[in-house]
Amino acid sequence: MLELWAAAAFFLAIHLVVAGSGLRDRIVGTIGEKPYLGLFSLVSIGGIVWLSMAYNGALTGPNPLYWVAPLWALHLSPLIILVAALFAVIGVTTANPTAVGAEALATNPDTVRGMLRITRHPFLWGVAIWALWHLLINGDQASIIFFGTFALLALLGTFSIDDKRERKMGEAWRDFASKTSNPPFLAIVAGRNSLKPGELGWWRILVALIVFGALFYGHLWAFGVSPVPGWYPY
Repeated sequence: MLELWAAAAFFLAIHLVVAGSGLRDRIVGTIGEKPYLGLFSLVSIGGIVWLSMAYNGALTGPNPLYWVAPLWALHLSPLIILVAALFAVIGVTTANPTAVGAEALATNPDTVRGMLRITRHPFLWGVAIWALWHLLINGDQASIIFFGTFALLALLGTFSIDDKRERKMGEAWRDFASKTSNPPFLAIVAGRNSLKPGELGWWRILVALIVFGALFYGHLWAFGVSPVPGWYPY
């Protein structure tokens, strides 16, 4: 379990302490934007691999169970993860100023459409929904650390990205942010935007459904756990 704590701390640190602070700007100023992005990508992949291996190792050792999810919650899981997949897949396939290298999109008035009407951080909210739900339905210490790491990084990452974009873009970013929201649907509820499902794109929804279907069917094969209690398709 100690290795899992160490891997979680490392993964959070490289994203929040390095990428999410002024330290990133100093590193970029020294080695350049592209070398930094390449190096950071490699370190991030290594962090995910270490975190995953440490989690698998922690599952085989002493692993306290703090709660057992009710059966109805387990049956609800496919619907929750479908929502997460829609946020993540539609989000990552939608042009977004929060993406790396896409900051200039914030100045385009046509950018705020589709999923960005719901939230300017759709991918991270998809990850947060996925991680928080897995944390809640598992209840063991290893899962709390593992999925809690992703949930914490996704939620804090939304604020970190906002801060970086505001430092870099100033008024242009504040204008874009005023038309959108970080928490899903907040800008719509506040009257600063409106929901237009037709702008989401049918092909994005289709891709999200395919990704969800693959995860649903392959969950037992990949992780040794059925996504629905009592369902064993192979």
